[in-house]
Amino acid sequence: MIHSLSGGIIAENEIFTFAKVRVGDAPCWYIAPFKVEAGDRVLVPTLTGTAEGSVERVENCTPQTAPVSVKRAREILSLLRKNS
Repeated sequence: MIHSLSGGIIAENEIFTFAKVRVGDAPCWYIAPFKVEAGDRVLVPTLTGTAEGSVERVENCTPQTAPVSVKRAREILSLLRKNS
């Protein structure tokens, strides 16, 4: 383990899956706690409740390379059924 200057421990080799989800006109990055792919419809938390969005991109990142802070990132709530 590596220790940070603030006294915490930075985990080595920890990987997070981030998904760029578009809700309306605004894209936002969320942690994906389960497998998602570009084009999937998902339910995500927003400032005003929850909303459906479309996954545009998925990336595996370390805390240092994440598109947003891992501590502040919200998680995707659920994967929605695809339209047939």
